[in-house]
Amino acid sequence: MTAGLPKLVVVLGTTACGKSGLGVELARRYNGEVISADSRQVYKGLDLGTGKVTEAEMRGVPHHLLDVVEPGQPYSVADFQMAAYAAIDDVLERGKIPILVGGTGLYVRAVTRGFVFSGSKPDPALRETLERKSNAELYAVLREKTGVTLTGGEENNRHRLMRSVEKALSGSWEVPSACPRYDCLLLGVNFPREVVCRRIDDRLQARIDAGMLEEVANLRSAGVSDEFLDRLGLEYRYILWYLTGKIPTLEGLKDELGRAIKRFAKRQVVWFKKDRDVLWLDMEGDFLTQAADAVEQFLQA
Repeated sequence: MTAGLPKLVVVLGTTACGKSGLGVELARRYNGEVISADSRQVYKGLDLGTGKVTEAEMRGVPHHLLDVVEPGQPYSVADFQMAAYAAIDDVLERGKIPILVGGTGLYVRAVTRGFVFSGSKPDPALRETLERKSNAELYAVLREKTGVTLTGGEENNRHRLMRSVEKALSGSWEVPSACPRYDCLLLGVNFPREVVCRRIDDRLQARIDAGMLEEVANLRSAGVSDEFLDRLGLEYRYILWYLTGKIPTLEGLKDELGRAIKRFAKRQVVWFKKDRDVLWLDMEGDFLTQAADAVEQFLQA
């Protein structure tokens, strides 16, 4: 916690573990509003595949930073940070409690730590050259130029690797400095590994039954590029592969996508466990009371 700064409640953690529901419940109890911290839910039309909270699930709680850009439009962590700051400050100015909810680790950390990003712009010519390199080759270049070590799956995040290497080669690379704007309470949600895997399987089947395959097909029909869908990863990449025949059967899709989501969940745990300030809730116990008690103490401090 950082005394003297405006207060921000943060709900973070593993996919399929109930972040959205907890965020809504806390917002209802403490006159709050939710700010989404999800790198795919910012896009319009990406609903089932991202697990975007529905209007019914919001239960009257205002949500911010959902459906803010068109599919295919560039949107960086710096763009998100700027928009999140504006939304959080607006909530605070209206006397309400901002609750940041999401599982995109870099988005969460950009706000909670207050990273200061450089203003460098992408170089299209350099980007075209780098597109020909594998993730391993990009990471090798980054290590050579900066000495930085990436963990928790970031070494395989192609979009961020590309931007980092662009900055390193253009001479604009710098370790992000931090200037925290908020006093943050970090609440973490997670279950034992076997429970997470079961919840992922159940949710995947429910989303398929609800029309997730059709959602991706409709996005393609509306002109969203296969390149963009592939870059989104997980549901959109694997369903694209199924629709284009790379994955031949529905059972094969469910198997491959389910395993990919479980690997992603494991990387999320590794990422968030680095934050020693996180209060990990007992999700198999009375986690709601535990969270509410922590929020009350935080707000009264």
